[in-house]
Amino acid sequence: MAWRITVVCENSVVRPGVLGEHGLSVFVETPDKVILFDTGQGFALVHNSLRLRTDLKRVDLVVFSHGHYDHTGGLLDFLGVHGPCRIVAHPDILTERFRFMPVGGEERPVSIGIPWPESYVRSRGARFDWVTDWSEVAPGVFVTGEVPRKTDFETGDPKFAVKKDNNFVPDPFKDDYSLVLDTPKGLIVILGCAHAGIINILNHVTDRTGKDKIYAVLGGTHLGFSSKEQLDATVEALKSFSIEKLAVSHCTGQKPAARLACEFPNAFDFAPVGYQIEV
Repeated sequence: MAWRITVVCENSVVRPGVLGEHGLSVFVETPDKVILFDTGQGFALVHNSLRLRTDLKRVDLVVFSHGHYDHTGGLLDFLGVHGPCRIVAHPDILTERFRFMPVGGEERPVSIGIPWPESYVRSRGARFDWVTDWSEVAPGVFVTGEVPRKTDFETGDPKFAVKKDNNFVPDPFKDDYSLVLDTPKGLIVILGCAHAGIINILNHVTDRTGKDKIYAVLGGTHLGFSSKEQLDATVEALKSFSIEKLAVSHCTGQKPAARLACEFPNAFDFAPVGYQIEV
């Protein structure tokens, strides 16, 4: 069997019969295993899986990119279809997360973390496998683990916060994971939101694998929330990598996506619901 990656949940749709939602879920078929990377918000996962024929009952394990609602919210729906399942993630996915947003004319912290407590999702069949380091979770499939933050321009979004000693502090996003597939055509890197910074992530991946041929980068880059200076520096840094497909989506933002399309015309693609990569 070939490697096949299918976007099941994403913000946008370009085909009839599927639903868009602010979130991400990717169905990954390898020669050995089937992996669900994130579960979206929960509105579209089951519906889109039926439409796209990505059978959730075939999933061997779930990998979570981080603990935001738009990546974990479909967990209960998934477990309802599948039954108990191994969930690979950083333990911080269960931390209560916030984003400062305009509410009633002022910026207030709004809860945006995983919608349910650990005890409840465990009672529904979540079998958590906590991972903090680079790990092979299936043959040829790796999670990045905690990504070292080395670039000086990928500073993160200060509006994301967690509570510490009853105060709000910037979210360190230790749980920001990407999925790495070592395929015959080269590495495929599937991003959740790239809160660790897309360049930090790609540097980490090439360092850990010892390989620099990246066949595809797919998913959210969070460049939609970055400054012009960060976007400029990211574009220049991306040019140092050999990337055949740059298929961005979710939190990339329309203007940054347009910039990437201009800068990388031969590699750029957008990855809405139903988008596929086959190797």
